[in-house]
Amino acid sequence: MAYDVQTPLVSAAPSLADLEKRVRDDLACLCYPPANWVAPSAMAAPVHDVVIIGGGMCGLVAGFALIGAGISNIRIFDRNPAGLEGPWMTYARMETLRSPKQLTGPAYGMASLTFRAWFVAQFGNGAWTALDKIPRPMWMEYLRWYRKVLDLPVENNIEVKTILPEGELLRLTLAGDGARETSVLARKVVMATGRDGMGKPIIPGFVADLPQACWAHSSHAIDFAALKGKRVVVVGVGASAVDNAAEALEAGAAEVRHVIRRKQMPTVNKLMGIGSFGFTAAFPQLSDAQRWQIMNYSLRTQTPAPRGSTMRVSRHANAFFHFDAAVEKTRLDGNEIVIEISGGRQVRADFLILGTGFGVDPLARTELEGYADKILLWQDRFTPPAGEENPDLGRFPYLANDFTFLEREPGQAPWLSHIHSFNSGAAASLGKVSGDIPGISEGASWLAREIAAKLYVRDFETYWQRLLDYDTPELRGDEWTASALPDDARASARLQA
Repeated sequence: MAYDVQTPLVSAAPSLADLEKRVRDDLACLCYPPANWVAPSAMAAPVHDVVIIGGGMCGLVAGFALIGAGISNIRIFDRNPAGLEGPWMTYARMETLRSPKQLTGPAYGMASLTFRAWFVAQFGNGAWTALDKIPRPMWMEYLRWYRKVLDLPVENNIEVKTILPEGELLRLTLAGDGARETSVLARKVVMATGRDGMGKPIIPGFVADLPQACWAHSSHAIDFAALKGKRVVVVGVGASAVDNAAEALEAGAAEVRHVIRRKQMPTVNKLMGIGSFGFTAAFPQLSDAQRWQIMNYSLRTQTPAPRGSTMRVSRHANAFFHFDAAVEKTRLDGNEIVIEISGGRQVRADFLILGTGFGVDPLARTELEGYADKILLWQDRFTPPAGEENPDLGRFPYLANDFTFLEREPGQAPWLSHIHSFNSGAAASLGKVSGDIPGISEGASWLAREIAAKLYVRDFETYWQRLLDYDTPELRGDEWTASALPDDARASARLQA
């Protein structure tokens, strides 16, 4: 179903307003938001209980979960302008989401907050039945509505530059047009930074000598209109590679060639076959060997691009898929890019797009600069069996069960226990509950519960004193009359005789 963000299918105001009233009624029935129970800091300077970095889907549902847990002294920072949080309207270029439309996503157990409720309120049940996949711009519209209807405290145009320890707290230095302060203090930090939130785009070494004007990673801003009439080579055949190839073709590229290291097209999304509540709940409790086994297998088999995205490319006669074609090096020959491919072959192009994805590497995160090397990684904790080695997987952080970093050497960076990696970097340790639509609500519930427990334990003496000091009576003393026992009354009568 085609969808124009600027032009809804029908007039939305009355029914969407009804849904928003339903959301407010549902929240009232759930006593949301509850009173904040967290003991305030004794410091003179303001201290936030939690700062969330990222106002996209992960940051929104994490904020909702925390406020619902009675932790309302939070702030949510996003570096992008309002309405452009996350990848959906920036570097994501697919026509529709991969996830099935019926998944509840960030609804956090509330039917009125689901995408389905939002869609039906505007377009009706018939349109819902006809809808195949969710158009990408429509998903962003839904997330904008989600933020608005829940009144979540996202602050835009603020970039967190560094996270530094300051006593038992963390100081975040800020930049950007939206920043009201140069820094803030927090007890806990949640890095809800998405797909690239614990690493960086993978840039192969073979482009090192090419001018930047000749190539781009799929996550970069690309002027596709400028590719009209050009020969384009796309490295890779994953979802991002295919989506960018389609954009180039639709912009009028003379030809687009996928050069693919693999000998065959990946066709099966393996993790989709075992997804269940049981898998989500059990994954953190599996042994290191079992978790490595699952993640390594998933990475090696590779998640295929969606069928619709692949057909979007292959319907063009000037699109080509070249398998068993590993890029070895590139060079310029005049204005042409010469791409040397295994087997002594080569392809010439005018522009190169790297659909090479993102890598997880805490050392690449500038927010953690100065101590990222103190974070425990999977390669520090687990030695895989022969034949199961995977350096990329080894660079994932080995997280505690509350999404926090662990120290490579105990005692060297204790403040890491206050930084929660609620992003794709958590997948190896805790499963896909902090980035993908299917498990995001479960991950947020888990995160909020763990943060609440840590905050309570930290100030136990304060809460103990609250218990001792509490003296509001439920009974006033006029609800009963004291009476003597029957035996006591007879004994008293005999004595009087």
